[in-house]
Amino acid sequence: MEKFTVSPDILKEKFIGLYGAGQAPRIFASPARINIIGEHIDYNGGKVFPAAIDRYLYVAIRKREDSKIIYNDLFFPGAFTFDINDNFTFDKANDYANFLNGILSCMKKQDYTFPCGFEVLIASNVPAAGGISSSSALECGFAWAVNQTFDFGISRKDIALMGQQSEHEFMNVNCGIMDQYIIATARANTAELLDCAKVEHEYVPLELGDYRFIVMNTKKQRKLADSKYNERRSQCEAGLATLKAAGHNIPDLCSMTPAQFEDWGSCITDPVIYKRVRHCVTEMDRVLRAVDALKANDLAGLGKLLYASHDSLKNDYEVTGIELDTLVESASKQTGCLGARMTGAGFGGCAIALVHKDNVQQFIENVQSEYTNKIGYNGDFFACGAGEGVKEL
Repeated sequence: MEKFTVSPDILKEKFIGLYGAGQAPRIFASPARINIIGEHIDYNGGKVFPAAIDRYLYVAIRKREDSKIIYNDLFFPGAFTFDINDNFTFDKANDYANFLNGILSCMKKQDYTFPCGFEVLIASNVPAAGGISSSSALECGFAWAVNQTFDFGISRKDIALMGQQSEHEFMNVNCGIMDQYIIATARANTAELLDCAKVEHEYVPLELGDYRFIVMNTKKQRKLADSKYNERRSQCEAGLATLKAAGHNIPDLCSMTPAQFEDWGSCITDPVIYKRVRHCVTEMDRVLRAVDALKANDLAGLGKLLYASHDSLKNDYEVTGIELDTLVESASKQTGCLGARMTGAGFGGCAIALVHKDNVQQFIENVQSEYTNKIGYNGDFFACGAGEGVKEL
């Protein structure tokens, strides 16, 4: 089916057309997310700084009289049918239904019981595989819809943890907690300073005034990300081990201040590992300064930190690549752009830019043109504001 911008009203109308009249379905919205700053430090004891954005995936749900479960998606033809009494297991043939069954599997393991089945229709305005967490939006949106429909009383934090548990145990993906956490717990016009180790957060006002975040998708398939991710983790572990062996008793790399790194860093003689550690220390410092900048409504200061973060990810952590570098370099030349950087794992995926609303259209046209000329194919661009976490409409 051809993709179009879906609304809750359209989804409700399509739901009734598909499943028949009767009790109106309940409609839930689940946002995509960006990480404003704080990349590759979550596994080094650092804090990240994500925000939900106003691009949503929608879930329409209604209880059934029997024990059957039916999943449909407005943009992916064909229904998936199961029984609530099934012992759910991963099956590649089940495609996106695996994300939903993974959530049900976690709920059943935690002794939540279902008196009946239900029918679901999903539709998303979030670009798939675009690096802004479409899969976590699906997991958390579905989990919250089921939670509310059956009055389970699961907290937002536990919905996030359930999404992560499903990824680990059902999907066999060893993801962090950031994506599910921000999607489940976000508030409008805020970002979250999230401590991934303690699973605690602080809300920070995200008042952008006349500015918008532009999401810039390289549309490059990320083939390197997993192997390089594991390599970066092991390099960071080696750096921490070297520091500890030299008598510096720190629990993780992000516990070091930049001043301490200046004093202690010389014990790391491997130049590559030195650079990896330097990124972790300086990126953690940038996260804290970004929080201060937003609290002071200093968007220009935030923009400079975005550029500095990208430079560090390019030169010290080496996870950007020509596509992301081209987007950020082109963005930096455009009128009305305060800052830009890659966001996510790198080697493809997305970058973000902070751009004045009056310059958004020209910005997108100029960066798209430069990107296509250099890379040979189009990227994908859209403007967004801060969104709310999962909610019923």
